[in-house]
Amino acid sequence: MVLRSLLSALGIYKAYLNWLRYEIKSGEKPKHIGIILDGNRRWAASRDLLPWEGHRAGAEKVRDVLKWCLDFDIRTITLYAFSTENFQRDKKEVDELMALGEKFLQWVMKEESIHRYRVKIKVIGRVSMLREDLQRMIVQLEDMTKSYDRYFLNLAIAYGGRAEIIDAAKEVAAMAVKNEISPDDITEEFFAEHLYTSHLPQADPDLIIRTSGETRLSGFLLWQSAYSEFCFMDVYWPDFREIDLARAIRTYQRRGRRYGK
Repeated sequence: MVLRSLLSALGIYKAYLNWLRYEIKSGEKPKHIGIILDGNRRWAASRDLLPWEGHRAGAEKVRDVLKWCLDFDIRTITLYAFSTENFQRDKKEVDELMALGEKFLQWVMKEESIHRYRVKIKVIGRVSMLREDLQRMIVQLEDMTKSYDRYFLNLAIAYGGRAEIIDAAKEVAAMAVKNEISPDDITEEFFAEHLYTSHLPQADPDLIIRTSGETRLSGFLLWQSAYSEFCFMDVYWPDFREIDLARAIRTYQRRGRRYGK
């Protein structure tokens, strides 16, 4: 952290960022990036702050990252903000997270760039687990942007990869019970149409980034990530910078994607 601050003060980061921008400009950028926003609580603990202070800093960082992704012309972004398992945390922390979610949704509704860039917003997850007022806000936000189709922002809230697959399987099973489909109709493509991400032009992320140094998916987009490239970064989410995003994109561009061929 001290080294990062020193380099920034010396102007080295700015020069390096400009070089990275130039380097990745001519390459093929990922069309869909998924990000696991991890490390908020550890960031707070390292500063002797309460856990929700870290979540608050993390929510502020999301605003910056959205701008950077639009600047890099990333068409689809999926942010893993709150899992179904997170409901098991201390009630005070969950309440604070829900309050932050409310403020963030309010910001998105009013944010000029969302409408200027025609960003379609979708909350993916078991939304019924959220407070009723949040559910109403989500419906309102999705309705406000339903006609937008230039960029896509997915907020994974009350989300779990296994839960998503189970929910899709239930939908398909219900169709089979009603004799609307036969077993032969169930292909990978058909099943994917019943996942939370079925509205996207490209549901499978090209690149998944996880902050905080952890090297696991924690249930994030389990079906969709079969051939994603992964970039695990040793930085807490509130400290994530544009240079980190640029480095992840450059790493993606340097990898050879063969899809098992």
